[in-house]
Amino acid sequence: MEAREIVDQLGEQMVALEHAPNDRECLNTVFRGFHTIKGGAGFLDFPGMVAVCHAVEDRFDLARNGATPMDSTAFDGAQQALDLLVDMLDCIAAGDALPDPPAALIDSMRVQAAPIAGEPLTAAAGAGDDLDDLDFEALLDSLHGSGGIPGITATAGGPSGHEPPAPPTPSPTPAITPSPPAPAPAAPANPRKAQAAAAHDEPTVRVDVRRLDAMVNLVGELVLARNRLKTLRPRLHDEELDRAVGALDGATSRLQSAVMMARMQPVGRVFARFPKLARDVARQLQKNVELVVVGAETELDRNLVEALADPLVHLVRNAIDHGIESPQTRRETGKPEQGQVRLSAQQEGDHVVIEVRDDGAGIDPDRIRDIAVRKGLIDADAAARLPSDECLQLLFLPGFSTRAEVSDLSGRGVGMDVVQSRIRELSGQVQIQSEPGHGSRFVIRVPLTLAILPTLLVEIEADVYALPLVRVVEVLAHLPGTPMSIDGQDVIDLRREPLPLLDMRQWLGLASAPLALGERTVVVLQTGEQRFCLAVDRVRGREEVVIKALPRTVRGLPGYAGASLIGDGRMSLILDVDALYQTGVRGSRRLKQSLS
Repeated sequence: MEAREIVDQLGEQMVALEHAPNDRECLNTVFRGFHTIKGGAGFLDFPGMVAVCHAVEDRFDLARNGATPMDSTAFDGAQQALDLLVDMLDCIAAGDALPDPPAALIDSMRVQAAPIAGEPLTAAAGAGDDLDDLDFEALLDSLHGSGGIPGITATAGGPSGHEPPAPPTPSPTPAITPSPPAPAPAAPANPRKAQAAAAHDEPTVRVDVRRLDAMVNLVGELVLARNRLKTLRPRLHDEELDRAVGALDGATSRLQSAVMMARMQPVGRVFARFPKLARDVARQLQKNVELVVVGAETELDRNLVEALADPLVHLVRNAIDHGIESPQTRRETGKPEQGQVRLSAQQEGDHVVIEVRDDGAGIDPDRIRDIAVRKGLIDADAAARLPSDECLQLLFLPGFSTRAEVSDLSGRGVGMDVVQSRIRELSGQVQIQSEPGHGSRFVIRVPLTLAILPTLLVEIEADVYALPLVRVVEVLAHLPGTPMSIDGQDVIDLRREPLPLLDMRQWLGLASAPLALGERTVVVLQTGEQRFCLAVDRVRGREEVVIKALPRTVRGLPGYAGASLIGDGRMSLILDVDALYQTGVRGSRRLKQSLS
């Protein structure tokens, strides 16, 4: 796991170094990353991985001592080596044999390093610099041989993968006279090194993820017990019991927050892999693209962090492939040759907003409409009545693609469909905004955690249903005005905004309510860019629920996202707001045009 984290960070760091090749601190950081992986690989006896890391170190040493700065060929080789390390780590995780490192890659890195063989080792520290940890490691490498670790022989990745690399032609090496040790300084000369050392001194402990998951489950059971006590408390009229339940409520909330924080991880763990991804895709498409990452320190539940990786890969690749124009096209339209993709994250209340924005060509809604009709994904008459903003939602239809031919990057019509499906599985939503000629913006909203969900409980007869609180816009004590019917769909005018109205009783197939429709409570919900109203019998109030798997009787039915036990001990079904809108609101896509 630690090696995987280092590799992810190396991808981001090497892209940063490629933009600022004279940044010695960044160069040393990258060198240290490869050196750390090499040390672990040598300890665990993975000679092929040692050989790859050592070859990269040889080339980076040329840049560190000022002999030969890093160029595009060197960066390409280092990126190929990083890709190979990723494959090797995948093999180790799967228990498979490691692939032999390509001899051509190893040789290409070492051929450039051969000219410095035999140069004074003190040159590696740079003029006027003290010998740092990396230079001391390089000194040990020179004393112990090219493998870098005593007793371990690095391989060059030949046909058998067990032959040691041929050392460069030796030249006379000047004698090294060790200087007497200097007294320890009162304060470190490099403040950044001091900060790093202080960070390493902070007490930390590695905990098995399964233990954290077990703690979350136990806290969930405690939350259910607390909710049960809070429900029973008003009936007992005991002042001492009220104080005890109040204390338990506060302690449970603090414990829940502490356990949730233990599972939180910065989204930077996922964001770190995207600078390298953007670089590789841009070079493949011969485009000039800068990826800007903002808010990498924003924290999410670890399960959500990992689950967001695939949707974000699709969005970033699509932004570069479909959004950013070629350098020539950008010049002709008066834009700078280098396009920009911005990946950002920020917390808003009890959910996190992640945005992928580009300054490319934008999305033409008319073209999207025509492609959807041509591919048979939507009826021509229905497509003609779609407003421009809702045409963008057609991108999420399975099988939709703007590519006429299938390529390695796109054309199969599964990318955006995967994005929306995965985000919905995370109880989130994704929205699209675009302006032709000026770029596009994809916004993902997900809850901070999936373990415990804030909800609004509503009642239909004796049954209780839970609506994710993040989707609730407002609650109306009664229906405002008289509903109109357009294309068979009820619509109400809420402050001069026409909104579709869904009667929950009708959606469930129940008989008419004892109360008239106008006297029932209405919940205004958000799905994508559209809002709609849901008529219910009563609103019970807000409650945090623990998400459980659906009962078999309703598993697979649209409109249900999960289940939970509520405070009075009954089962409550958690409603899928997007599915409610899609299955219960008919003709809603035409409402804006029909009422305008």
